[in-house]
Amino acid sequence: MRQLISGNEAIFRGALRAGAHYFAGYPISPTSEILQQAAVHAEEDPRFRFLQAEDEIAASIAMISAALAGVKAFTATSGPGFSLMQEALGWGHAVEAPCVFVNSMRVGPSTGMPTQPAQSDLLQIKAGSAGDYYPIAFYPNSVEECFHLTVTAFNAAEESLSPVILLCDAFLSHLYELVDLDGIDVKIVPRTKEPLGRGKRLFTGISHDKMGNTRTSHPEIYREWLAEVKARHLRVAQAYPLYEYLPRQGSETLLIAFGITSRILSPLKTQFSLFRPIRIFPVLEDEMKEITRPYRHIVVIEGSDGQFASWVEWATGRRVLKVPCLGGGFKFQWIRNQIEERLKEEAA
Repeated sequence: MRQLISGNEAIFRGALRAGAHYFAGYPISPTSEILQQAAVHAEEDPRFRFLQAEDEIAASIAMISAALAGVKAFTATSGPGFSLMQEALGWGHAVEAPCVFVNSMRVGPSTGMPTQPAQSDLLQIKAGSAGDYYPIAFYPNSVEECFHLTVTAFNAAEESLSPVILLCDAFLSHLYELVDLDGIDVKIVPRTKEPLGRGKRLFTGISHDKMGNTRTSHPEIYREWLAEVKARHLRVAQAYPLYEYLPRQGSETLLIAFGITSRILSPLKTQFSLFRPIRIFPVLEDEMKEITRPYRHIVVIEGSDGQFASWVEWATGRRVLKVPCLGGGFKFQWIRNQIEERLKEEAA
């Protein structure tokens, strides 16, 4: 049955469908509704555990710890909270904890504009924590995709044995659409990692061998571990080459947008070709090289000052035109005017 559901509710219901039984979080716009739904669900289902922690640091550590204890677990936050979670996220990669971080982006830095959407935490997902690690991140653009990609994020977490990031934004979190989530068939990857107390008993962020014993002066052990983790993460990411490509015959210009900006730009599909990456990281390098090849102009429209555009330039080896939508309040007419101005400047 179709119901009027928000992006935040779809994310929560997607987590439940994936088998999540633990949520830890701290209230923050625009994801507080996910925390509220988790609190209500914990009262209704004794198998589901909920923690409103004292801050985002505690919430992320509790969530990772629950994952190590054997349950599928997740948290939800926004830019300021995601910043506080970075050290814990790195620890999650070090101890190979399958879990999901939801980050619904708003205008920053710092407190910024709590109710306005942004897409400016992309560099943070790649290198917000210390050292080398290999994150996987997805970004929906509809309420139905919020549900489906939440399940996908949990599946990728189980397969990669790592934290996976589901990106969203303030508009998408609070977007309501008529959807039938119960009618969506999804694949569920079960938990296979042995919980704390069985087999491996030590989980530490210090460099360690496969049994968890600390090895801080053994570079060969570290290299072997990191190579194994990297290969696993890249293999899992390659299993999810998710994107949407809408070619427009005769168009010399390709517009690249994702999340809510791709929804705003959808009327332009009659004028330009559109490419929407859904797996935001690792970057869809091969796919973008192939898709961008025939176009004279590439225009990246995003809610940041060129963060994703820099990745497109790296992946394709080409200069791109940039339309940064800053300060929230993305407006179609303004964006269209900006695209036209960039193309005129290029032709001059």
